[in-house]
Amino acid sequence: MFKYQSSIRQKITLGYYAIVAIIVGMSLFAFFELSFIERKVMFGDAISEFFDTTLEIRRFEKNFILYGQQSDYLENIRYVERAQSILETNTHGFESISDPQQIANLKEDLRNYKELIALYASLKSEENGKGKLSDETIKKITLEKELRKVGKDIITVAENISKTERKHIQALLNYSQNIIIFSIISLIFLTFIIGRVLSRMVVKPLGMLEESMGIIALGKFERISIDSHDREIVSLTNAFNTMLKELELRQKHLVQSEKLASLGTLLSGVAHELNNPLSNISSSCQILMEEIDDTDREYKGELLSQIDEQTDRARNIVRSLLEFSREKAFNKESIQLKSLFEETVRFVKGQIPTNIGLTLAIPDDIIIYADKQRIQQAFLNLIKNAIDALGDNGDIFVKAIRHSAIDKVGDEAEIYNYLQYLGKCTLEEDTVDIMIKDTGPGIPREVLPRIFDPFFTTKDVGKGSGLGLFIVHEIIDEHDGCIAVDSKADEGTTFFIRLPLRKT
Repeated sequence: MFKYQSSIRQKITLGYYAIVAIIVGMSLFAFFELSFIERKVMFGDAISEFFDTTLEIRRFEKNFILYGQQSDYLENIRYVERAQSILETNTHGFESISDPQQIANLKEDLRNYKELIALYASLKSEENGKGKLSDETIKKITLEKELRKVGKDIITVAENISKTERKHIQALLNYSQNIIIFSIISLIFLTFIIGRVLSRMVVKPLGMLEESMGIIALGKFERISIDSHDREIVSLTNAFNTMLKELELRQKHLVQSEKLASLGTLLSGVAHELNNPLSNISSSCQILMEEIDDTDREYKGELLSQIDEQTDRARNIVRSLLEFSREKAFNKESIQLKSLFEETVRFVKGQIPTNIGLTLAIPDDIIIYADKQRIQQAFLNLIKNAIDALGDNGDIFVKAIRHSAIDKVGDEAEIYNYLQYLGKCTLEEDTVDIMIKDTGPGIPREVLPRIFDPFFTTKDVGKGSGLGLFIVHEIIDEHDGCIAVDSKADEGTTFFIRLPLRKT
């Protein structure tokens, strides 16, 4: 069954469509709002035209009454009809801003006004022979008063409608302005919200991935776990975890390869170490064979005891070599540091020239918690480098001291002060500080920062893989310790190591 899986692309596309939909929705709203305002403005023009027309009606009415010119009457009638036409055409609009009954009365007033002005125009004002006004004249005066009253009512209603419409338009403009401001603020707010949501859904997993990459960059091969169901993040996480697994496996292979490469050089030292017990065994056996008929049982027992002792010694040497070469899981245990260095020195004893002195100054009571095979490989690499650096003569010093026992104002402060100066270590209590120093030519200052890089070497071509110090650094780091180096021209090189003394 197909299982839906979200993706960053879908989320970004969805966010983009959401923003576009909001913009389109607000644009349509603004369009319809502006269309409505446009219609209201056009209707406002009609109302203004109606009001102006009623003013013209009154103006020509006044002129006609004063001067009695037929042209003024005709203009008056034309404007009355125009006002009626505007009112009829926009009846619905007029009724929306005024009482429908008032609009009906206005229409009736316009009809009455038209009839009154027509009746007024048909009458003539005359005096009878006795100086009195005729009945027609009196009627005309009465019509004039009524005409003025109806005209005034029309003007009043038209003016009120015009004022009301202006207020409506102003209110509508204010409302539209508020709507536009609210829409802009809403758009900004919604865009911000969508951006924040996309940030949490997209940027946050990428940030977690970046943080995990930072941890890996520090050399800690920790499996990446990102709380995200996005297809891209899941695929990237799986790819990185696969890569980490391969890197860890390849690193193990590199370590094992470097270790096996060291075996060739160790064999000469082991052969030298084996020669002594084998020679003793051979000598004791020859003596026994020559004295086989001798009845001195005590002497024979002493010879057999020596054979047994030397056999155990040879077996221990071979066992140590096998333990060093065998690949096994990382397992920390309590190890006496002095015996570990003594065993390590035995591996390289055959390679040490006669004029090179090697001094161990390690207290018997220092016990470290480490993987014997791994930490021994680190010490072996450092001692071998010191031997190679010295050439045919010089001295190697190996010193170890508990951190709590360091005299911070005495000579023994050298290790402590240097490690503190570099800021490499934060370990304080329950640690041991180890110094491996040679009196060789030293390492050039310009290459000193690179000596722990993989495949970097200062040795001649074919004499080094460039992995020795890199592996030393990795081993010390996986033991929760730290390593630093100081080197001066013609004064030799010193490696400083700090390791925990108890389980961490």
